[in-house]
Amino acid sequence: MTAAQTFDLFSPLDIAALVWLLLGALWIGWRIESPPKEQPSVSLLMVDFRRDWMRNMVSREPRVFDAQLIGNLRQGTAFFASASMIAIGGTLALMGNTEQLAGLVTDLTQGNAPSIVWEVKVLLVLVLLANAFLKFVWSHRLFGYCAVLMASVPNDPEDPRAYPRAEQAAEVNITAARSYNRAMRSVYFALAAVAWLLGPAALMVSVVLTTAVLYRREFASESRASLMRIPSDAGSQSAV
Repeated sequence: MTAAQTFDLFSPLDIAALVWLLLGALWIGWRIESPPKEQPSVSLLMVDFRRDWMRNMVSREPRVFDAQLIGNLRQGTAFFASASMIAIGGTLALMGNTEQLAGLVTDLTQGNAPSIVWEVKVLLVLVLLANAFLKFVWSHRLFGYCAVLMASVPNDPEDPRAYPRAEQAAEVNITAARSYNRAMRSVYFALAAVAWLLGPAALMVSVVLTTAVLYRREFASESRASLMRIPSDAGSQSAV
């Protein structure tokens, strides 16, 4: 079957739902990373707190707490990278046996479609999971770079290299967090994409719900209210 023939198997509503997914993922990512100054996201607020962390580390003795914290961040990214790899393996196995999946979905939706349709829908989930895995791996590596930079910060606050090195570590830490956050959003939308198996309407609804959940957590959550009560000393509004 050619690509054109495969494309013809999907209705205009399927295409619209796929575009809706891409637009939703791109919009919420842009909104979180580039919000208005008067309404910063949680991710953006954490940028300044990460800079505060590295500046405070310069004069903290011993730095055991900082080492434990960066180690925990690396463990978190490693866990999600491993989970993404397992999910990718399961998705690949599912693509190799779409007949059972097609039978289950047909029973639920009372519809019927060739196996290639289910394979394409599962492939969308696979692409999103692969994107998440790659970003988790890069985040893990960047947190490792940050750990090395933290170790290179002089113990003497009077050393002229101390705060510039701390700032370097902060920027790498921020970049690692950005990749981590993007990977998490990719996982969210991979879960939303599973709804496409039930039809384009289900996909569009799941995209709306996923976007709403992400928006609430970044702009209307209790954690954000807590962060806003005592702002960071950095006070910058840099994008995460």
